[in-house]
Amino acid sequence: MRAVLIVNPNATSTTPAGRDLLAHALESRVGLEVVHTDHRGHAVEIAQAAHRDGIDVIIVHGGDGTVNEVVNGLLGPPGPDRPAAGTLPAVAVVPGGAANVFARALGISPDPIEATNQLVDLLDGHRRGSAWRCIGLMDCGERWAVFTAGMGVDGDVVAAVEAQRAKGRKVTAARYIRIATREMLINARAEPLLTLHLPDRDPIAGVHFAFVSNASPWTYANTRPIFTNPGTTFEGGLGVFAVTSMNVVANLAVVRRMWSKKAEIKGKNLIREDNLPWVRITATEPMACQADGDSLGPRTDMTFRSVPDALMVVAPSGM
Repeated sequence: MRAVLIVNPNATSTTPAGRDLLAHALESRVGLEVVHTDHRGHAVEIAQAAHRDGIDVIIVHGGDGTVNEVVNGLLGPPGPDRPAAGTLPAVAVVPGGAANVFARALGISPDPIEATNQLVDLLDGHRRGSAWRCIGLMDCGERWAVFTAGMGVDGDVVAAVEAQRAKGRKVTAARYIRIATREMLINARAEPLLTLHLPDRDPIAGVHFAFVSNASPWTYANTRPIFTNPGTTFEGGLGVFAVTSMNVVANLAVVRRMWSKKAEIKGKNLIREDNLPWVRITATEPMACQADGDSLGPRTDMTFRSVPDALMVVAPSGM
């Protein structure tokens, strides 16, 4: 078995010691090449080269942004000509970012040492005959998302976070929450500009923001999972979570429910559905949009489609 280990040295929690431990644990089990990213989009290029070279597994030691680049490098632009999952390298993740939502949603430990041990066990299991796990992805029209996308305040938050990173500031969970709170307050008095289009329903106007999910949880606040669509899985359709009011009191009640997986997440001004084949969002003027925590810039029309069985991953079996 041949593998490429992609290391993002600028990711929040990657360290030379962690990288060396991971490489040492893998070298006796796979033919390993270690490559460090040194510019934005580099993981796209590495993934494309790995596919051309017939690599079996791409192991990402970095955050969600690096995972997203690898996936987009492997599959290319969404469309009918995308390669079948079985023709691509499988993707494994040893978390190295701040949130590591994708890895944790797959059942991978956020601790790099524990995740390394999981990976070794999964690789050994595959050698004994266990199959890779095949998951669905989200077609965002121009690119793929692996776990989340959004339009409105969600996009504003991501753009603000990227601005903080550009200034050299480390984006922790606490800083992210502060930025999100600030953006919510800024938009509290703004007119709703979005319209939500769902299968077999009339368009829903007056939407302030919408999250689209390919898995659950939606994100994490340090170790605490935050849920928008607990019924959404990598093996099912998309989940949507949209708000038609910015009333602070009403939304705080929804937020409290989002912190509990068992609670029923509902609200008078909340639109929430799971297992959808597609979600379309239109806007009366350009609105910020994001995919997997990466800003896509302003958009007036975005369609998100569920694409099943799109990617092989080295991960525990889905529940």
